[in-house]
Amino acid sequence: SDPVEDPSFGGILGEMALAFDEFGRPFIILREQDQKTRLRGLDAQKANIAAGKAVARILRTSLGPKGMDKILQSPDGEVTITNDGATILEQMDVDNQIAKLMVELSRSQDYEIGDGTTGVVVMAGSLLEQAQKLLERGIHPIRVAEGYELASRVAFDHLEHIAHKYEFSATDVESLVQTCMTTLSSKIVNRCKRSLAEIAVKAVLAVADLERKDVNLDLIKVEGKVGGKLEDTELIYGIIVDKDMSHPQMPKQIEDAKIAILTCPFEPPKPKTKHKVDIDTVEKFQTLRGQEQKYFDDMVQKCKDVGATLVICQWGFDDEANHLLMHRNLPAVRWVGGVELELIAIATGGRIVPRFQELTPEKLGKAGLVREKAFGTTKDRMIYIEHCANSRAVTIFIRGGNKMMIEETKRSLHDALCVARNLIRNNSIVYGGGSAEISCSIAVEAAADKYPGVEQYAVRAFADALDAIPMALAENSGLQPIETLSAVKSQQIKENNSCCGIDCNDVGTNDMREQNVFETLIGKQQQILLATQVVKMILKIDDVISPSEY
Repeated sequence: SDPVEDPSFGGILGEMALAFDEFGRPFIILREQDQKTRLRGLDAQKANIAAGKAVARILRTSLGPKGMDKILQSPDGEVTITNDGATILEQMDVDNQIAKLMVELSRSQDYEIGDGTTGVVVMAGSLLEQAQKLLERGIHPIRVAEGYELASRVAFDHLEHIAHKYEFSATDVESLVQTCMTTLSSKIVNRCKRSLAEIAVKAVLAVADLERKDVNLDLIKVEGKVGGKLEDTELIYGIIVDKDMSHPQMPKQIEDAKIAILTCPFEPPKPKTKHKVDIDTVEKFQTLRGQEQKYFDDMVQKCKDVGATLVICQWGFDDEANHLLMHRNLPAVRWVGGVELELIAIATGGRIVPRFQELTPEKLGKAGLVREKAFGTTKDRMIYIEHCANSRAVTIFIRGGNKMMIEETKRSLHDALCVARNLIRNNSIVYGGGSAEISCSIAVEAAADKYPGVEQYAVRAFADALDAIPMALAENSGLQPIETLSAVKSQQIKENNSCCGIDCNDVGTNDMREQNVFETLIGKQQQILLATQVVKMILKIDDVISPSEY
């Protein structure tokens, strides 16, 4: 069953191409098989590994505090500048099947941990690279995959072993801030990472449930407005709505507001069917208008009776209603989106009221201060709802020079929020700067001797692959990668100190404890497990059949 070389079949097709019956006549097995390309055996694995490595190579340069950013242009011309691994891969619009696996990999890291999305792909890429060397020596892919699995167990347990518990309380948050600063240092915003890290930690602690060790990140809303400088970013214990009062002459500041949250329109009732009103005299018109006005009057009066001092409505108002609200001086905000309404309801402890008939005083939300704030010279106004009854909803309000900057800051803050959340869930940390990876690499290398047989090669290869992250860190910081790595590694072995890492910022010390570079333990463990899983999956594929492009 030699592969048939036949130009019309587009390259080499294995037994898939032709099968012969007992009279020697060829018959066709697959549909339109002359239009499918097929890679099998080692060729398939090599092609897959090449695809995985290509994706990892793109992300390698954006790892670490000196990492570069990528600019991505979407098909409709929108430009994204980002350093976040998951975002880069999402926007890249990958076509190859294996490369798509890499994208999924970083996405799952993003969902589970939120941080370390670049590292996990770089790690998978280097595992693939090491696997390729073993495959070329004729080791069976399944054996390689099994060896990797063994090694990842060792590394996983070793991380537990070198981790430190980090105590923090609601008052002493320095350790949380330090870890968030590590996350932010590889992003664009690293010049004011201190303030942003503090904001992230405060926001998470404001919504955290420390008894249950749980944080609901939905309660933290991240809003951005172009203009101002990054340093103006602030944390508001309340909600910001990007709307203004419906009438320019309404009061701009309301203290001790009682808020009615409505999802019904402030409009006269319209018959559902097609209707037409015959008006043939002025009197009829007057009565019609009188009725409408009375209807509005009742509506507005209803709100006043309940004791509301601010109406927030999901729908629009009639001009008539607006005018009446103005006169009865009941300030109102209209066209507020559903998500925002829900957040306002959570923050103020109010209920969302679907019909006017159901308004009761206990359904009103309370807020200490509602104010409208204008920005710059433009007509952009936002409404701040602060000092709420239930301050479990907070808003981080980002300012920045341009839209990209704000978008990127949002992504960076998301990472920082996730890190703070993970630390609240599990307060173990490992040291950053590649030190954890180097330490695991040493441990795996030492454990390799325990395994007889072919797996030992794979375990060793895993140890080498772990060095890829510190190596990329050194490379991006402009240090001599191999020299730096071996220096740090020998230092770790000599002093038996798992805190030595790559000195990216040229502080002059390799000890990550002094540099205050931390990572969350669960983040690192997740990275190793996810990367190993994906690599095992890729190694098990030995046949790729795809419709070829005609």
